[in-house]
Amino acid sequence: MDVRIGASCGGCTGAKGEALGQVTVFAGAQRRRRWDDADKISLIARAFAPGAVVSQVARAADVHPNQLYRWRKEFGAARGGGAQGFAQVVVQGDAGESGAKPCAIRVRLGRVEVEVAEHAPPALAAAVLQVLSR
Repeated sequence: MDVRIGASCGGCTGAKGEALGQVTVFAGAQRRRRWDDADKISLIARAFAPGAVVSQVARAADVHPNQLYRWRKEFGAARGGGAQGFAQVVVQGDAGESGAKPCAIRVRLGRVEVEVAEHAPPALAAAVLQVLSR
């Protein structure tokens, strides 16, 4: 029996026609890699940094891109940041139309509603919103 191993065969190419660089074979009882939390957080930070491409970071770490999204979701929920994404925005007319007191921003987080007045210092508004988002 003749067995040849390597990327020299004609069908062993990547998506861009490049030869495959490495094959990892797991044998024995443990067939899955174990990632500690520090490594996961590091990969998440690199993958979702501004300008980063998730698939490239995943390829370099030899994981599927979906794994990075799953880890990001798990760590976000563990930190209490499960409510990531878009927030509903309602645009209303002037305060004079509805008779309501003037406010610059109204934020609703779950059952809590916060109104930020026009003259509120930005640092105060940021601190209140940060505490409520925990």
